[in-house]
Amino acid sequence: MHPALLDKLDRLAERCAEVGALLATPEAQSDPNRFRDLGREYAQLEPVVACYRDYRALGARLAAAQELLADPEMAELAREELAVARAQREALEPELKRLLLPPDPHDGRNLFLEVRAGTGGAEAALFAADLTRMYLRFAEQQGWRCETLAVSEGELGGYKEIVLRISGERVYSWLKFEAGTHRVQRVPQTEAQGRLHTSACTVAVLPEVEDLEEIAIAPQDLRIDTYRASGAGGQHVNKTDSAVRIVHLPTGIVVECQDERSQHKNRARALSLLQAKLLAQARAARIDAQSQSRRLQVGSGDRSERIRTYNFPQNRLTDHRINLTLYKLDEILLGALHQVIEPLRQENQAERLAALTVGA
Repeated sequence: MHPALLDKLDRLAERCAEVGALLATPEAQSDPNRFRDLGREYAQLEPVVACYRDYRALGARLAAAQELLADPEMAELAREELAVARAQREALEPELKRLLLPPDPHDGRNLFLEVRAGTGGAEAALFAADLTRMYLRFAEQQGWRCETLAVSEGELGGYKEIVLRISGERVYSWLKFEAGTHRVQRVPQTEAQGRLHTSACTVAVLPEVEDLEEIAIAPQDLRIDTYRASGAGGQHVNKTDSAVRIVHLPTGIVVECQDERSQHKNRARALSLLQAKLLAQARAARIDAQSQSRRLQVGSGDRSERIRTYNFPQNRLTDHRINLTLYKLDEILLGALHQVIEPLRQENQAERLAALTVGA
């Protein structure tokens, strides 16, 4: 393992011991906020330090076995011990590196997923529906819950725009890599001459804000309108102004929700979505200021800006961020999205680990 990472692990082990000692002091136990903060820090450090403890124990076993090689009577046993300890330490190292990476604070959150048709007109709207079905099927396989908050249908089918709320275990940690422009190449059903067309959709993935105070919103900065919901819902949708549209005047961000029959519930959902959008905006501004990668940011919807291409004639999916190509497009559209997401997660982990090594 890189020496810089070992140094960092030593410092974390020292801090873990320090926090553990502080938790036992009367001063910390008499201060609920202090005790809570220390407890959270200890809970984050302890798994890393426990794994590092096992890693160091294996290092000690290797050193002891190495010394025994000089004894002719113990050499054979020492070689066996070396082989076993090396294998165990090699297996433990990736887990230790994973634990060493600071967690994304949003990974455990639910999210809002927005799919919008971009370049390509009616065909882009149909592709937006294909993407939406892919995400819904993947979510179903994961046991997540999906709710449609707002939808605008295309003239020939599909969606000009659709907003989903997806909730479940570590939803954001899986779907955050889907943000960006998705390009499709196929022959539309309306194409009489069989020519290949290229269209695009944008996908936004916004972690749900857990604490509504995290992003302060002044009431005077909001314009809230109600209207009659459209779409499924029977006669109710034509009788009650239950749908809610909110405009955040300082930024011009517009959100709406028409999923619930209750105007109060739709208003709460729309405010939650606005919180998520403002949080994402603030996060993007920090990324810009720090000149970090914009790999996960949503583009304009132009065909030239894309994170992924879906080529139907070749049954090919290409993720351009990591140069991943799979000839399993049919499987992936049926929900086997883990085949794409898992390599992205691994690449992201490798990049973060490399950055951690440089900064250690």
